[in-house]
Amino acid sequence: MNVTRITRLVTGLAIVLLSGQAVAYEEITVSEGGTIMGTVSLQGQVPKPKGYNLTTLPDAFYCGRISDGQGWRILQPFNVGPKGEFREVVVYLEGVEKGKRFEEGGVPQIEAKDCLFLPFTTVVRDDQSVTVVNMDPVMHDIQAYETSHLGARVLFNVPLPMNPQHPRNFKDRSDAAMYHKHMAGAPMKQLVNLSKDRRIFVMQCGFHAYMESWGVAVKNPYFAKADEEGRFSITDVPPGTYKLVVWHPYVRTTNEQTVVVGKKETVEANITVQAPTGRLYANEVLEHDYIRYNVTEEAQKEIEPMIEKQQR
Repeated sequence: MNVTRITRLVTGLAIVLLSGQAVAYEEITVSEGGTIMGTVSLQGQVPKPKGYNLTTLPDAFYCGRISDGQGWRILQPFNVGPKGEFREVVVYLEGVEKGKRFEEGGVPQIEAKDCLFLPFTTVVRDDQSVTVVNMDPVMHDIQAYETSHLGARVLFNVPLPMNPQHPRNFKDRSDAAMYHKHMAGAPMKQLVNLSKDRRIFVMQCGFHAYMESWGVAVKNPYFAKADEEGRFSITDVPPGTYKLVVWHPYVRTTNEQTVVVGKKETVEANITVQAPTGRLYANEVLEHDYIRYNVTEEAQKEIEPMIEKQQR
């Protein structure tokens, strides 16, 4: 095979590979953009929450300040209002190749506070860092994974130090439970670098399994999170036809619709998400605890829900 033919083959292969790559988002000035406004609601029965026996995990007396009064921490991934308002879900557009600039809002921050990761859902750009800060007087351990139907891959795993000004030796368990100061520890800045075609990651605490936070990586700045009323707004959308997607980490079905945006037009898009049915997780809260999961009455008395008494 001569050099000329080899060169042609290599050139042709390069063209094929490049043609298969996603087009990078281009930032431009949008002068006649439109707005997409709407609501997200959950239809059907809200799924049961997760349940965690606090006596089987560290720092039960401090973290138990948020518990059900029977020694259990409840984690409800579905934040739904009384009229079905679906809160904290992410709404984003696909198919936008160029448009407004990403906001210079700095690095997204997740806080460990009262043994919760807040917020529960976060929006990031791929190859962007997130900052995690410990506000508690107990140690946390960040374990972050990217996830998809292909399986999980570790993104980072680092200890999350607490502020050295927190007292380390409480006189007794009631002192630990009564402690209410939140002082930020050293911030841990970690890079979120997802594999090709993956855009979802989850962050958990290696010590406290009920601490959980999810993130989705976006390809353009056209996204929003539903507020307490389930409302969202996406502005400065270039005129065109796009796919509007609703994302929640525990809703496995596809929730999307096509929207057509005209010049300086406001489009109303109200989205109803069907509540998933069946058992969503292994540690779904139990109506009646099995004997081996019971928390003794003595332990229940020492784990007091001083901040919030949760409902199962």
